[in-house]
Amino acid sequence: MRNIQLIFKKEDIEPEQMKGKVAVVFDILFATTTITAALEDGAESVFAVYDQAQAREKARSLDEDSYILAGEEQGRTIDGFYHPLRTYLNPIVKGKHLILSTTNGTVAINRSSQAEHLYTSSLLNNREMAKHLVEQHKGDQTIVLVCSGTSGHFTMEDFYGAGSLLSYLVEKETFNLSDAAQTALQFYNGLSLSPYELLRSTKIGNILLDFGMHERELKFAAQEGSLHTICKYDQDSRQIKEVE
Repeated sequence: MRNIQLIFKKEDIEPEQMKGKVAVVFDILFATTTITAALEDGAESVFAVYDQAQAREKARSLDEDSYILAGEEQGRTIDGFYHPLRTYLNPIVKGKHLILSTTNGTVAINRSSQAEHLYTSSLLNNREMAKHLVEQHKGDQTIVLVCSGTSGHFTMEDFYGAGSLLSYLVEKETFNLSDAAQTALQFYNGLSLSPYELLRSTKIGNILLDFGMHERELKFAAQEGSLHTICKYDQDSRQIKEVE
């Protein structure tokens, strides 16, 4: 029986301990939702970087018309970057490399990059991700669900996102769940709120709305199971690409 573990926030990731494992990173509001949407909308790839300095360094290594810079720091759009939400990126991302820098999600991706297989997921594609994990990883490798959290703190939306993926996984196969993973599954299954109501009630959701984000972004992020895109990190190129 395969094991599933859960990490509550990016600061708890021990990079060396990710080796040999299958990792799935969540930053529901919004990095992994943005990555899923960008690849669905035709982006060539996503470079998830630590910070804006690394984003600019990556941009200098690419042809000027081949990429888009998008990012936020503590919820505010980085000067000279596009806002990292689908509304802003959808019209311009097709055929481009998206260089994405966020406060939490892209950092969690980098800290998890020593995993043998690394994916990003969201409510949008959790159903398809569960199917992919069961079909493509049939051995005894441990699956680690990584919640990005925010600035050293647990976030409800990432925990909920992990619980969502777990609900689809346990429908397909029997797993040995850690206490943290079991708690995420029970939380997801026991909640009476809709995905949108859950996201709307979170601290981060309210902070972003106060910063001027439109409600439609929350409604989009809450569309559970609406996309079929599988987002996988390529160890050699350090790009996240859609699995064909």
